[in-house]
Amino acid sequence: MSIRFRLIIMNFLQFFIWACWLLTIGAYWFQNKGWSGAEFGAIFSTMGIASLFMPTLTGIIADKWVSAEKLYAILHLLGAAALIYIPEVNNPGDFFWVILLVVIFYMPTLALSNSIAYTILTRTQTDIVDDFPPIRVWGTVGFVVALWVISLTHNETSANQFYIAAGAAIILAIYSFTLPNCPPLAKGTDKKTFGELLGLNAFLLFKDSKIALFFIFSMFLGAALQLTNAYGDTFLHDFATVDAYKDTIAVKYPAIIMSISQISETLFILAIPFFLKRFGIKQVMLFSMIAWVLRFGLFAYGNPGSGLWMIILSCIVYGMAFDFFNISGSLFIETHTDHKIRASAQGLFMMMVNGFGAVSGSLISGVIIQKYFTLADGTKQWEGIWLTFAGYSLVVAILFAILFKHKHENNLVVPKH
Repeated sequence: MSIRFRLIIMNFLQFFIWACWLLTIGAYWFQNKGWSGAEFGAIFSTMGIASLFMPTLTGIIADKWVSAEKLYAILHLLGAAALIYIPEVNNPGDFFWVILLVVIFYMPTLALSNSIAYTILTRTQTDIVDDFPPIRVWGTVGFVVALWVISLTHNETSANQFYIAAGAAIILAIYSFTLPNCPPLAKGTDKKTFGELLGLNAFLLFKDSKIALFFIFSMFLGAALQLTNAYGDTFLHDFATVDAYKDTIAVKYPAIIMSISQISETLFILAIPFFLKRFGIKQVMLFSMIAWVLRFGLFAYGNPGSGLWMIILSCIVYGMAFDFFNISGSLFIETHTDHKIRASAQGLFMMMVNGFGAVSGSLISGVIIQKYFTLADGTKQWEGIWLTFAGYSLVVAILFAILFKHKHENNLVVPKH
């Protein structure tokens, strides 16, 4: 079995696990448990809370003390145990803490999977900008497959979604122990400062103004990603209260409609090498930001009936919005940092995106939606919500174009060794 195929399996299972419950946990919460919406908002904040410290912490551990693939396997085993316990929870307070435990174990594996792939590919003297996206695209395929499995088996409101995710996590954990060894590259006997001994030297990346600014804008885009994760599925579910739309495909199978976003990703991931080498990271990130504006703007005027094409187009645009930011950003960090802090640097990137970005996006958007776009009967004014998000993305794009200074060269920088 080739190493590329082995990394494809890893990426497929990595995102299959997440998709089993990420977009359908709201349906389980409301339809199965019948809990209130006021408490549900905290559930999506757990990913941000976990990402504030876990990716960076595990990145330091992988750089300093434990082989990345072994740490990766252990985290998935612990995550599987937490997933199996979820159906036993019968009150929203405990549910929050168990989900927090699930994502504490899961979120750092996103950065670790990238680090493992980069380490192994670098050993084979390949061009990671060309070779990583075709491998990573199978993670998106895994996400889509999971969404369809959960939806078509009618497990969107069932506890089975967590059992399926746990089973996949156990399989991935066992499989990970068989991957090539990715030892700590910063481990050594030479004299180091106290901060270096703790692995905190990755934070020195913030001294580089360009990388620091890149991290800050990654946080802003992380907030946009959180908005679409938290409200996209709920937006479609709300149309079920409208007689004209309640029997439409988009309302009956919202997870399948939302999966178009991930199908779109498979195309844009494969286009990343061309766009990065042709336009450079700044232009690619700008493309992503404009795509976020279109994503939200199309949602604002779309509906499951005559406006279904706008919802579908919004999902297609999402592929560019997500990939050109998330995966290109990961490649940018990989090619502009020392390989000895590879895992730590990827952890910092995830911390800014899924940590500070997700938490700020979740908290601020929740306040804005409740104060300005929620009627007395609880009905949400979705057009205003999505247009506000679109305006936010446009402001971020303009600021990035002005402030981020980066001279593009056709030959993208290779990883530092």
